[in-house]
Amino acid sequence: MNCSNCGHFNDGGKFCVKCGHRLKEEAAASQTAAASEYQPQPQPQTAYAPQQPNQRVRQAKKVSKSFFSYFAEGIKNPTATAQAAGESQFVNALITVILYALSIPIMLYVGWKLLLIQFVRSMFKLPIISEEMAPSDLEEFNTGADLIKATDINSIIHFNFTDFVFKQGILIFIGLAVIIGATYVAAKFGKVDVSFKEFFSRFGTFLIIPTALLLIGLVLSFLHVEYFSYFMNFGLLSIFLVVPFTIASFKQSGTTGLDRVYSTLIVYVVITIVLTFIANGLGEEAKAIITRMGNSIELNDLF
Repeated sequence: MNCSNCGHFNDGGKFCVKCGHRLKEEAAASQTAAASEYQPQPQPQTAYAPQQPNQRVRQAKKVSKSFFSYFAEGIKNPTATAQAAGESQFVNALITVILYALSIPIMLYVGWKLLLIQFVRSMFKLPIISEEMAPSDLEEFNTGADLIKATDINSIIHFNFTDFVFKQGILIFIGLAVIIGATYVAAKFGKVDVSFKEFFSRFGTFLIIPTALLLIGLVLSFLHVEYFSYFMNFGLLSIFLVVPFTIASFKQSGTTGLDRVYSTLIVYVVITIVLTFIANGLGEEAKAIITRMGNSIELNDLF
């Protein structure tokens, strides 16, 4: 080690061979300094904090909880809930409109076989047909109807879920948007001072009960209960009640605007046109189904 007094390097010993300075104290001091410089760093704790849920998942849970509360309150107290619905309920109203638009094509996709059987049975019950029809023919039809119910015809005629449900769902959603827009314009002509988002929220809130009827029909169609078509028809026709309820729920800012009776009738004309376009679209799909049924070798083999 080097002597601190003269700097001479010594191989060992207690004293410097050149100047006689004591080296033991120097060594102890250097060891103490080295020990003070080295301080072991504390190791981080390895305990893992619980993983926080994804932000999108939390947001989805929040939206779904808010919607279910809003939907249940709309069924319990439709008028009060609609009148209290402001722009803050726009998202919930939009979800209701989307559910309304999608539930119809899904219901038709699941239950179209039952609708077809109901239609043919109603035709057979007409006096002009039933009087000329032998009992054996009717019994044969009932047997064939039971066979159709038990057969997965969708896989035979390649009835695509995406092509039908989303295409018709988008068409119905556009039709609803046109109806809501026409109702809003009619309300503005009636001197109703309201923003579109607030108007949309109130319209969507009044649409809760028709949507609930469609959802009940959707469940019945999955259970293959033929009465699902009644709920579908009630849900569709209820749109004619949503329009006047929505317009009447707002106060007019003046007395010179368009009378609510005439504004409602104008919107009814728009609804009739929209429903005609939707019916034409569904009619084209029905023609395609019947054509595929007629050309299906597998289906013909069933009979």
